[in-house]
Amino acid sequence: MTLDTWIGLGLILIAGIAVGNCMLPLKYARRWKWENTWLIFSLVSLVLIPWLLAAATIPDLGSIYAQASARELAIPFLYGAGWGIAQVLFGLSIVRLGMALGYAIIIGLGAMGGTLVPLIAQHPEVLASRKGLLVFLGIAIMIAGIAMCSWAGRQREKAAGIGGTRPGASYATGVLIAVICGLMAPMINYALAFGQSLAQQAIGRGVSVANSNYAVWPVALAGGLVANLVYSIYLLTRNRTWGNFRELRPDLFLAVLMGVLWMGSVAIYGMAAGYIGALGTSVGWGIYQVIMILAANLSGVMTGEWQGAGRKPAYALGSGLVLLAAAVVVMALVNR
Repeated sequence: MTLDTWIGLGLILIAGIAVGNCMLPLKYARRWKWENTWLIFSLVSLVLIPWLLAAATIPDLGSIYAQASARELAIPFLYGAGWGIAQVLFGLSIVRLGMALGYAIIIGLGAMGGTLVPLIAQHPEVLASRKGLLVFLGIAIMIAGIAMCSWAGRQREKAAGIGGTRPGASYATGVLIAVICGLMAPMINYALAFGQSLAQQAIGRGVSVANSNYAVWPVALAGGLVANLVYSIYLLTRNRTWGNFRELRPDLFLAVLMGVLWMGSVAIYGMAAGYIGALGTSVGWGIYQVIMILAANLSGVMTGEWQGAGRKPAYALGSGLVLLAAAVVVMALVNR
């Protein structure tokens, strides 16, 4: 593997750890409810940081957008909007299915779709090659690891008397919502993969390949902001929790930290995709998702989430994490 590939893999490792832990501050919120935190998190991660990064790294950013066609702007914006809807559906599906089953469906479909769709659309010739075989093998191992971790999580939920699936129509609705969410979740990656005309314009102005994707994020994440903003405002109004903003510390800091971790991970992933090369937005996405799951599960273990779960769930979790690590190795070999 080339030095650029190693740099790209290292950046994806950092990005995966950051996004895997970006929701951790929610555990320590004092007065604010979910919707309070989510509103600030959305504004920081989807508006403030993307524009600051783009302005700092892309010269003549305004002229790039002014000269771009309506189609070039609409593609990343609409994919971003689809991802924003998936963010809202994620919360709804978790309520109905529990964390374990919800994560299995959503992340499994999201990781698979986010890896395969850019590959099929942009590099179909790779599918029948050795690289394509490694991609499919990595996805298969990844899905097996996700399934194992999800089974372990379901057993932990049962032991703790939480989560659980609801019977009847509610369960069926939950599965349907999770499937739709899983199909739409990788649209944030599609926004990057199919919004490369903006990145190419930045490169034409002397911006490095690693930084060129910063031209895509403000447009894509503006689309994602719509659903998150509407849903947060709806909950704030329905639950009458606007008044919680009168007390800022420490919850404001926690919400901002969540935004920094999430957008930081997305920005670093975009840089990593540039270093990895032609398959960066396909193979890179798969590795990014796996490391995110590894980081989130390990953080859960370290913060005591698995205390009292029993031996079998713990062994299953360990086996799932080993499979996920193996998937990273297999997918990394694609660029060998």
